[in-house]
Amino acid sequence: MASDPSSPSTKPVEPFIPASQSLPELTLGVVILGSILAAILGAANAYLGMFAGMTVSASIPAAVVSMAILRFFRGNILQNNLVQTAAASGEGLAAGVIFTLPALVILGVWSRFSYVETAMIAGFGGLLGVLFTIPLRRALIIDQPLQFPEGVATAEVLKVGASSSSGGLGVIALAAVVGAIGKVGSTGLKLFGETAVKAGWLTDKATFYVGSNLSPALIGVGFIVGLNVALVIFAGAVVNRWIAVPLFGELADAGSIMTDKGVTLAEMLKGQSAVDSADIIHKYATRYLGVGGMLVGGFYALFKLRSSLLSGVKAGMDAYKKVKAGGSASIVRTEHDMPMNYVLILIVASVIPLFFIFNHFVHSIWISAVMAVVMLIAGFLFSAVASYMAGLVGSSNNPVSGITIATILTSALLLLAMGVDSKAGPIAAILIGGVVCCAASIGADNVQDLKCGQLVGSTPWKQQVMQIIGVIVAASLMAPILNLLHESYTIGSKALAAPQANLMGSVSMGVFKGGLPKLYIGIGAAIAVGVIILDNVAQKLKWPFRTPVMAFAVGVYLPFELSTPILLGGLIAWSVNRAIGKDASETRRADVERNGLLFSAGLITGEALMGVVLALLVSLKMDITLFKGEYAHVMWPGMILVGVAMAMTYRAALKKP
Repeated sequence: MASDPSSPSTKPVEPFIPASQSLPELTLGVVILGSILAAILGAANAYLGMFAGMTVSASIPAAVVSMAILRFFRGNILQNNLVQTAAASGEGLAAGVIFTLPALVILGVWSRFSYVETAMIAGFGGLLGVLFTIPLRRALIIDQPLQFPEGVATAEVLKVGASSSSGGLGVIALAAVVGAIGKVGSTGLKLFGETAVKAGWLTDKATFYVGSNLSPALIGVGFIVGLNVALVIFAGAVVNRWIAVPLFGELADAGSIMTDKGVTLAEMLKGQSAVDSADIIHKYATRYLGVGGMLVGGFYALFKLRSSLLSGVKAGMDAYKKVKAGGSASIVRTEHDMPMNYVLILIVASVIPLFFIFNHFVHSIWISAVMAVVMLIAGFLFSAVASYMAGLVGSSNNPVSGITIATILTSALLLLAMGVDSKAGPIAAILIGGVVCCAASIGADNVQDLKCGQLVGSTPWKQQVMQIIGVIVAASLMAPILNLLHESYTIGSKALAAPQANLMGSVSMGVFKGGLPKLYIGIGAAIAVGVIILDNVAQKLKWPFRTPVMAFAVGVYLPFELSTPILLGGLIAWSVNRAIGKDASETRRADVERNGLLFSAGLITGEALMGVVLALLVSLKMDITLFKGEYAHVMWPGMILVGVAMAMTYRAALKKP
């Protein structure tokens, strides 16, 4: 339950396990269990991401599974946290791979996934993501007042599991049932639709669109991030769907935009319903407003974070000097990162093999060297941006695909300016995008886990080791998993559409062969500048409401229906704050915040767990659909469930102990 996203709390974070206390953490059992979960969740999310266009966060499900297993071996909260850290790395790497590398199969460059090349791109890209988050930990988690909704939720789950009290576990379990019912009913059994959407025609060309995803988990995300951020995300969605989409339908030349179906946007819009027309315009045109906004917002976020980033690197170097001078005992356990000299050595060691992979495809040492430099700069830049957005809206709602589009777009334009031909250019851009996407996706998941580690009292360097282990395990399995899925379903077909990879291929080809909506990217960038100016004015005048540009850009980029339940969750958080009143004691406020976080964590847990289970069932070709989807258009059961989730979140937060 957050307040102002730009005002840091003056209250220091007190970890669940104090820095002065040491418990077993990095044990053989933890490594084995973490590796197994990284493999399972990575495989499940590889399918789910190409089938549904999104992945589910693995942190909370892995934490729940870890607690259930390690309870028999008297495992502690720090061990459970390390297990979920490795598992989340496996899931994060799967997202980075499936959003990009299948484009090489779809474009016909590969007939199947090469084991060595896939493993190296995924593995070294993921490793860079881990290494980049080491200085980012201090910059984003300690120096910045970000909410990290899934990191906070995971920490609450772990704390409740470690405590002797059963009340908290009961709250999480009850909420998890609500979240699980929503996922199973809509995605699994298909008893009702996943979204409630209505659209109509304002004119013969312009549409009006309203809608909401019927996900109880997104109510929990909105409660955790708070009303300010939720409103800004919704404002971005409004600018896209209520202003840009109708204007495009009325004024734009849709015949000038080519789609990935080989026809113009105008041809695709013929005979479509209002709902489908709005979705198509968003997908092929106005979504790029968000890409432009994220480009500007990303550079601006880095500019704002420059001091923190530099201090993070400096702190790492200072820690290394302290260790050399007086041993590791001179550093507080909960602030002990991986030594910065190791970080720099591993970064260089990661770039060298990637250079040779690039050269294998483009057959030019000069171009390969430029690609390696671009990859390194873009990897750090967008790992920082993705990590920042993960702190803002969570990993599950983090538009890493938008970041990757920006990477591929920038890389393709640079390669085009260097004279790379239309055959090698798209491939080179996708390879750079693949490494950066893996790094950004891993970075976003890892900072959530490091935030969780800060709250429970983990040792950072041990978490970072488990992150690397999770990356290695998942990278070694990606090619066989993708080849199995390709042989079973055919990647790029209706059965396994891989929408993000299709989009990446379209963007890279669009730069070299035309058809890219550059105008919308430019307009989005200009809008983002305006949002930044407004936020700076709000800061100077000390307004209680702020307009973080990345939250706005996320809202523009993501489908409208995702922003609605996040807004509803933010409104619940605001209502709870009003209900307890300004005169409530600190103890009462802490109880309310904890209760709300526990219930929100449960909503996210239930949906995430069932998302992974359903993905595994589909991977095993087990169909649990009862009515073959004929009830997928029915909205009211899901709407009732969302209403129930809202009411229960409100009551749970205000419940007195």
